[in-house]
Amino acid sequence: MMPPVVILAGGVAARLRPITQTVPKALLIVAGKPFIAHQLDLLRKNGIKKVVICSGYLSQQIEDFVGDGSQYGLSIAFCVDGEKLLGTGGAVKKALPLLEEQFFVMYGDSYLTVNFQDVYDYFLKNPGIGLMTVLKNQNAWDKSNIVFEGGKITTYDKNNKIKGMDYIDYGLGILRKSAFDVTGFKNIFDLSEIYQYIISKKQMSGYEVTERFYEIGSLSGLAETEKYLLNLRKREK
Repeated sequence: MMPPVVILAGGVAARLRPITQTVPKALLIVAGKPFIAHQLDLLRKNGIKKVVICSGYLSQQIEDFVGDGSQYGLSIAFCVDGEKLLGTGGAVKKALPLLEEQFFVMYGDSYLTVNFQDVYDYFLKNPGIGLMTVLKNQNAWDKSNIVFEGGKITTYDKNNKIKGMDYIDYGLGILRKSAFDVTGFKNIFDLSEIYQYIISKKQMSGYEVTERFYEIGSLSGLAETEKYLLNLRKREK
C-alpha cells in the first residue's frame, strides 16, 4: 500500500501578489479549476489513498473547498500552522501524529509527472531515512542546488552555489518519522534543513527524474503549467 502524501500549502505566495492577496495559491484557477484539484486527481491516479494538507495562509478557504477528500476518492486531513507560519519543515513536524512511519512530501505549487510507485519502490530498496527526487536542471527552470554523482546526493544547498551543482530538487520526497528525532530543530524551520541533515549522515537516497516538473510559484510557471494541463486534458479525451 502506498504511504500518505503531505502537501505543503501554507505559504503566502508573495511572488504571485496581488492575485494571492485574498486567495491562497492552492485555489488559483489553472486550466479551469483550482490547482489543488489537479494535484489531488494526480495523487489518486498514482494510487494514493491518504493526504495530509499542511496549510497556513488563508487555510480555511482550502479546507472549505477540499473537505474530507471523498469527492476525490481520498481521505484528507488538515494540519494548520496557527498564528505563525512554521516553515515547510515545521509544518511537517507538526503533522507527524497524522502520518504513518513513512510518507511522501510534495509542495503545494507543484505538478509532478513522475510515477509515485516507482519512486516508492526505489526508496524501499535503498536503506535510509529519506529520499529526494532530483532532476538534471542545469539552471533551466530554477537555480540548480544539488550535487548528484553515482546515484548519490552529496550536496544540497539552496543558498551557496558550488561546482557540480547541475541538479535540482524535483519536488517529491519520502521521509521516515525518525528523520525528525534529531535535536536542534525548533518549531519553525525549512524542510531543506532536514534534508541537509539526512544527507550529512549519508542516509538520503536520490531518485533521478528525467522529465521536468511544473509549478505555479511564479507567473511564468503558472502560464506553463496551465498550458501543460490543457494539453494533457486534450490528450486524455
